[in-house]
Amino acid sequence: MSLAPLPLMMIEPLVRAALLEDLGRAGDLTSNAIAPADLIASAALTARQLGVVAGFDLAALAFRMVDPAVEITTKCADGDQIAPGQVIAVVRGPARAILSAERTALNFLCHLSGVASSTASVVAAVRGEKARIICTRKTTPGLRSVEKYAVRAGGGANHRFGLDDAVLIKDNHVVIAGGVRKAIERARSGVGHLVKIEVEVDTLVQLEEALDAGVDAVLLDNMNLDQLHQAVTLVAGKAVTEASGRITPETAPAVAATGVDLISIGWLTHSAPALDIGLDFKAERQT
Repeated sequence: MSLAPLPLMMIEPLVRAALLEDLGRAGDLTSNAIAPADLIASAALTARQLGVVAGFDLAALAFRMVDPAVEITTKCADGDQIAPGQVIAVVRGPARAILSAERTALNFLCHLSGVASSTASVVAAVRGEKARIICTRKTTPGLRSVEKYAVRAGGGANHRFGLDDAVLIKDNHVVIAGGVRKAIERARSGVGHLVKIEVEVDTLVQLEEALDAGVDAVLLDNMNLDQLHQAVTLVAGKAVTEASGRITPETAPAVAATGVDLISIGWLTHSAPALDIGLDFKAERQT
């Protein structure tokens, strides 16, 4: 998988904030009291569940920010599948620093690997269909860039990153505008020619109105399989079709079989369970 890493300037503030939250005002009282200052140790990051890994850069940065002397050697890469018992990285350096950064590093690594793993499970479920699995803006505040990165690591794709990179007319916008067509016309008059316009529709009647107004994409919200089939037929390639609404790995294959282009799933980022990854120490020497 060709997965471009996130720039350091994007992830550094996240890792710094997490470390400061954990270290507080006096640092790691437990590790500083128990581990000798000159103790060098190594620790293995080990997978305890089957899944897809993501977040190595954030985990490595957490260790290095506590002490630049800490080294991390990865045995695989973001986007790779990992198995229970597999050593995915080895951390070596001052024991105090490794202990102090451990939880922050694992929080990022386990959470983002959980997002990647959940995404991969749905991607696998629809393999053979044209539908792509995408995420939404339902992300953890402050972590959107890395959670969307984890979705890509799991083989999915991203919807818009924020309110400023595309127009998505939702049901409340339609109510405020007084109808689907009016909402589309107002949006088109207010943005540049390169901005895509998508509209959320709940019924086939709304879909016809949106198509007549010439939208780029339609979000088919909470439609059943029969409605999705009809919607895809009605669109007939005139717009990108996106299915959304409580879709799971179990229901995704049937949704994909309707012929939709995209399947958007909010729980990939807001509710994906963390992947269990542990850190096991082995003291080496005192200098």
